[in-house]
Amino acid sequence: MKKSAPWIALLVVLVAGVGYGIYRAKHRTAEVQYKTAPVERKRIVGRVTASGTLSALVTVQVGTQVSGRIQKLCADFNSVVKKGELVAKIDAQIFEAAEQQAEANYLSAKAGVTTAEASALNADKQFNRTKALHDQNLAAQADLDTAEANVATTHAAIDAAKAGLAQALASLHQAQVNLSYTNIVSPIDGVVISRSVDVGQTVAASLAAPTLFTIAQDLTKMQVDTNVAEGDVGRLQVGMKTYFTVDSFPGQRFLGKIRQIRNAATTVQNVVTYDAVIDVDNLDLKLRPGMTANVTVVYAERSDALAVPNAALRFRPPPSLAGKAATLDDSRRHGHGPPAGSDAEAHETRTVWVLAGGVPHPATVHTGLSDGSVTEVVEGDLSEGDQVVVDAVNPDAPTAPATTGGPPSMRRMF
Repeated sequence: MKKSAPWIALLVVLVAGVGYGIYRAKHRTAEVQYKTAPVERKRIVGRVTASGTLSALVTVQVGTQVSGRIQKLCADFNSVVKKGELVAKIDAQIFEAAEQQAEANYLSAKAGVTTAEASALNADKQFNRTKALHDQNLAAQADLDTAEANVATTHAAIDAAKAGLAQALASLHQAQVNLSYTNIVSPIDGVVISRSVDVGQTVAASLAAPTLFTIAQDLTKMQVDTNVAEGDVGRLQVGMKTYFTVDSFPGQRFLGKIRQIRNAATTVQNVVTYDAVIDVDNLDLKLRPGMTANVTVVYAERSDALAVPNAALRFRPPPSLAGKAATLDDSRRHGHGPPAGSDAEAHETRTVWVLAGGVPHPATVHTGLSDGSVTEVVEGDLSEGDQVVVDAVNPDAPTAPATTGGPPSMRRMF
């Protein structure tokens, strides 16, 4: 027993060591690998992008006031027309017949006025003779009363005949106007960009005026109606310069200027946008109505700004590190508040994590302009060259679906 005691003690120590090793292996803290990016001086340009549609400054839809068959077309697609020029003709036979009938009714009414005036004149003379005889006691009072009533009746007939004449004249004028509407003329100087009818087609204007042509006034000056998101519309101002591209001319930029930001909102699937109208010169006529324009507006620019990647602003440390993280040394701090000035309220306070000695340290910064990938640091605990954490992964963690920014085999720690 005395000889075997040391061996037993050694065995107990070995078993305890193995058990402790297994315990440590199961309970050891997983090592985290951090991905970093440097803080650099960069040129930052703030942009607002939106899509829109090109159109002429003035576009008129030419319709017809009367129904009928298209007898003749005097304009086609891309035709240049002048104001008052005939562009289409509707068959006028029905309207000419209506005008002739209205003119005959007018002449009949005019003759009726003449007849009524003659009857009134005869009644006046009859009344005068009867009154003279009555004064000589040669006519009865009843005859005088009858003659007087005839005078009033015939004079009233004159007024009725004149009213009929006025109605006939109005009907004649209406028939003449309807006849004139069979000539479709251009209301402006411009270019025909759309034609909706052909010769022989019947158009009906009973409920609404059908559109025959669409005429653009001047294609050398156009506009872009853009859909600007409500989150960006506050950055735009009237008079800002813009540029845009169209699919028809890839790589070519066209310049414009904001003329108006309309207050009427458009809501599509709970997305609110506003129309920013941009004036465009089109002297070479490359741009055409209906083209889709991808508009960019530069609202701010910084030529030498301290820039931090946006991924660093979105990074959040693992829960185990968040409670233990050390703060930066006071000698590296540049300030604790937003800079003084009228625009201090526009700066947002954010926290980034700086990797120093293999351990992330929180740093408070006040951000300014952003271009979508990097953000300006206006004030805060960062210096040029600092390595900020943009991602943290645990390579020993079980395989899990990765979120944005990491390979599928790595599991994020936040």
